[in-house]
Amino acid sequence: MRIATLRHLLPVFCLLVLGSSLCAAAKPNILIILADDLGYGDVHCNNPDRGKIPTPNIDKLASEGMRFTDGHSSSGVCSPSRYTLLTGRYHWRTKLQSGIVGMFGEPLIAPDRMTIGTLARQQGYRTACIGKWHLGWDWPITREQRSLLAPLKQPTDEAGNGNKKAAAAGAVATEQQVAAWRQIFSKPIAGGPSTRGFDLYFGTDVPNWPPFCFIENDRMLGIPTEFLPREYMAKNQASNQGPALKDWKLEGILPALQDRTIRFMDESVQKKEPFLIYMPLTSPHTPLAVNAQWKGKSQLNLFADFVMETDAVVGRVLDALEKSGAASNTLVIFTADNGCAPYVGVEDLEKQGHYPSGPYRGYKADAWEGGHRVPFMVRWPGVVKPGTVCNQLVYQADFLRTFADLFGQKLPDNAGEDSFSLIPLLKGDDKPVREHGVSASIQGSPAVRSGSWKYIPAPGSGGWGKGGDQSQPVQLYNLADDTAEAKNLAAAMPERVAEMQALLEKLITDGRSTPGVPQKNDVVVKRYPAAAAPKKAAK
Repeated sequence: MRIATLRHLLPVFCLLVLGSSLCAAAKPNILIILADDLGYGDVHCNNPDRGKIPTPNIDKLASEGMRFTDGHSSSGVCSPSRYTLLTGRYHWRTKLQSGIVGMFGEPLIAPDRMTIGTLARQQGYRTACIGKWHLGWDWPITREQRSLLAPLKQPTDEAGNGNKKAAAAGAVATEQQVAAWRQIFSKPIAGGPSTRGFDLYFGTDVPNWPPFCFIENDRMLGIPTEFLPREYMAKNQASNQGPALKDWKLEGILPALQDRTIRFMDESVQKKEPFLIYMPLTSPHTPLAVNAQWKGKSQLNLFADFVMETDAVVGRVLDALEKSGAASNTLVIFTADNGCAPYVGVEDLEKQGHYPSGPYRGYKADAWEGGHRVPFMVRWPGVVKPGTVCNQLVYQADFLRTFADLFGQKLPDNAGEDSFSLIPLLKGDDKPVREHGVSASIQGSPAVRSGSWKYIPAPGSGGWGKGGDQSQPVQLYNLADDTAEAKNLAAAMPERVAEMQALLEKLITDGRSTPGVPQKNDVVVKRYPAAAAPKKAAK
């Protein structure tokens, strides 16, 4: 009787086990690789005719999955883009209305704000952030101690004028400074990635800013004892003087991030635990700390060499993923936080036939396309058809809701307010998942998309880009036939301008761009153009 009962229940048991396995397979590992200052056209498969930098590993990733041609970050600079990628919410709803998080700045992500890390942890994932954070910490630094983080004395030139560059190059830490650093940097640092959804953090907060050391979770790995040596304060290396570990080498940062990512990946596979790794690379952003084997490889310039080294790191991480046996069940995303920085020798690159923004106008910091239209590709074996290209409008804000859909979870009203699911596109549907999107320049000028129409309620680039008719207070382009943003249609199409302005105002006042209960912005959002701002602007 018992044997008969067991035989009867065996098929049911098998179905339950099979169902459990299918559920596990439906929740793949997730690896997000975010390059820093990599232009749309710096990836060769995006720019085969006007791109001269070989990127074989990134190109291979694209060929194995889906390449998006209209993918965007929320800003032309890094901190705001990172906020939006992690939270699914536009950065301009926060206090960061322009610029970036400053040196030793406070956390931008609120403690109770859902991130892709907290969402994944709720599903039992091991989560890691390995690389550049640049979203602020609660540094244990008093107001009085801040003055001890920079050179105390500045030499003067023959006319008696202060020379900051000379001071930075010749700075020697005093006993008072070293003692203060020992007190500051031996304490835990609150408010970082490990408090925003990540089980592990390893990296350099901002590689060209102090403190020049690695941070693991909430602790610095070593105590700085000197200012960064003079050779690192020029030629697109470190940009701010400050406390550094003795013998700190900028060239060691990228390889360390690669090795730590692979280690976390292997540990997760061995433990048979699903993982989400957010890997915000420090490259090819300055410092252009190119390792010896890559110097001169591009035959273009040091930035191009660094792009090639970055591509190699991507390749090694993906090779390790394959070797671990987890590649077939891992969703891989590769993208960048903003466009290429113009100060890394862009003019020389263009003279040699390489255009970092491809066919688009502008570069890092700009509201024009080159500022925020970025490399954007997804590989998901068994779901995404290899070698596909998608021309639909997508944003990095969309990652949060995409992962929620993947997990079968409904986001609360106060999470992912600007995040749309990419799942339909990844499965081959070629219909828009979002009708509109908003990016911003470093100065805060919005770039509003509605279909192929683009509206910038400000003159010029809103960033560092040159050109533009400064007499025109607003810009309107139809990207369907004007990818170069060369024909400003604002004066000829006032009704369309009014529609775009009304759309932007609605997106601001609703506190969200997705369907759902209206939410509050953290601050009163700045309106553009300035003359059109309401006297009592709603949040």
